[in-house]
Amino acid sequence: MIKKFKKILGLLGLYILATPMTHAAISLPNINISMQNASTPQEFTQGVQVLIMLTILTLAPSIIIMTTAFIRIVIVLSLTRQAIGTASLPPNQVIVGLALILTFFVMSPTFSKINETAYQPYMKNMITQQQALDNALVPMRDFMFKQTHESELALFVKLAKIQKPKNKNDVPTYVLIPSFVLSELKTAFKIGFVIFLPFLVIDLVVASILVSMGMMFLPPTTIAMPFKLIMFVMVDGWFLITKSLIEGFAT
Repeated sequence: MIKKFKKILGLLGLYILATPMTHAAISLPNINISMQNASTPQEFTQGVQVLIMLTILTLAPSIIIMTTAFIRIVIVLSLTRQAIGTASLPPNQVIVGLALILTFFVMSPTFSKINETAYQPYMKNMITQQQALDNALVPMRDFMFKQTHESELALFVKLAKIQKPKNKNDVPTYVLIPSFVLSELKTAFKIGFVIFLPFLVIDLVVASILVSMGMMFLPPTTIAMPFKLIMFVMVDGWFLITKSLIEGFAT
């Protein structure tokens, strides 16, 4: 036993002595970010372009979210949760995750067109980068035009102080995007109002019954919540809401 113990100690000692040598042999990459004086205007321009690209990449997720079906879907799902009366159920992660899944489902035809007309030709060196961006913008504009109300579009055309467009191609993208966002907000809150109505009726009925019974200090929401949940489950609420949302984008 003593001999085995000595052998184990010897192996541990060799391992401890060899460990620094092993770490010393590992070379780590050196990352150096520095700012140097530009010797030519071309170098300064390239630096500005890199800075602009990094800024665009940082804002890209927000831009993509604001130009897709995500706005309407996440607002309607959040209003549905508030209408039921469950402040934290489903949790925010589930609401946002479901909104993202439904967004990808709704936007899949648009993304497929972008892949066919812009991404794949650009990866095969068939078109330039500018042509790829222009081709990718066409399906996105078509989607936004279908969901944009004329009143919102006329508002931003007026605010932009440009001539009245003769057709869709004459509408600038910087005018179309805020018009689309405002239209989606209006549509989402209209759908939310319709969803709130049946739950509001339940709250009023329960509150009237409690007042008539003299239970004025009992919160009506506590009694009404089980009835809301039963009604929502019986009518298959999530199915109906999801179906109406997807069909709303199909029109």
